[in-house]
Amino acid sequence: MKEALWWKPLEHGKVKCGLCPNACIILPGKRGICQVRENRGGRLYAVSYGQVASICLDPIEKKPLYHFHPGALVLSLGTYGCNFQCAFCQNWRISQMRPSCTELTPKQVVDICTSQKERYPGTIGMAYTYNEPTVWYEFVKECAGLAKAQGLVNVLVTNGYIAQQALDELMPFIDAMNIDVKAWDEAFYRRIARGSLDPVRRTVEQAAGAGTWIEITYLVVPGENDTEQDIQELATWLSRINSGIPLHLSRYFPAYKYDKPPTSLESLEKLREAARDKLDYVYIGNAWKKGYADTLCPQCGEPLLERGALELEKANLRQGACPGCLRPADIIGTVWM
Repeated sequence: MKEALWWKPLEHGKVKCGLCPNACIILPGKRGICQVRENRGGRLYAVSYGQVASICLDPIEKKPLYHFHPGALVLSLGTYGCNFQCAFCQNWRISQMRPSCTELTPKQVVDICTSQKERYPGTIGMAYTYNEPTVWYEFVKECAGLAKAQGLVNVLVTNGYIAQQALDELMPFIDAMNIDVKAWDEAFYRRIARGSLDPVRRTVEQAAGAGTWIEITYLVVPGENDTEQDIQELATWLSRINSGIPLHLSRYFPAYKYDKPPTSLESLEKLREAARDKLDYVYIGNAWKKGYADTLCPQCGEPLLERGALELEKANLRQGACPGCLRPADIIGTVWM
């Protein structure tokens, strides 16, 4: 546990958290919506600080990041808690409940990463993932600073629901982000996630403006956020930022409070085609079929990177460009094979 950043005291021992747009006003002895920031004696504490619920060496494609050091490995770690309450959460056992944790310091985490790098040279850094990492802000910021000093990269897998100033202070340490846009509809965010779309849009624009590599995940939930109009409007907005931003249309499966059947592959393929009108790279995730995860040249259609279900299998690049038309590939960093 550690005293939290981004809060201010109020009268009668209450505090107001400023880390995310929820702006929770927290009574003494209570916690905010995220369940990891607690008012103790009129001061706000990050009670999940150092509490690691899961840690694993993963292919970076699992984040998913397909254009950032393809084929690399990252040390992935997370805690518990989330500032959303999505009724269909695919990771609800750590986002909405408290699992058993191992206590680690930021230095211990970075030491684990450097030891993995010695064993597996393709290990490039750390990914803060599994639960919502921004509610673990203090720990993530310290880890990321130490990792950056060791020449390691930092990846954030996030719902993007964070206050602008807090993100500004974190961004210098973050090299890449996968941002989960849950819908293209404010009413959906209010009803299903108990949040808001506009702050997420701002995070995407803020990260892109800072030069951070970004990719977008959109979990397609049948009957909720799966219209072609939704995807076309999302793709149009992203294309105005950069048409090279990869979009991952992810297959929903029943989880937590939702028992709707899984998203059909036919629906995902149809939405992929709708998004391709505006974006250069659109993938289907959380489902395996040849071609769903391959990177194709947006100019001539030649396969640039071929993937299996969770990792890179073959790179066809010629000095960083398409082997067919020689268009430069939109890839950041080394391709590890």
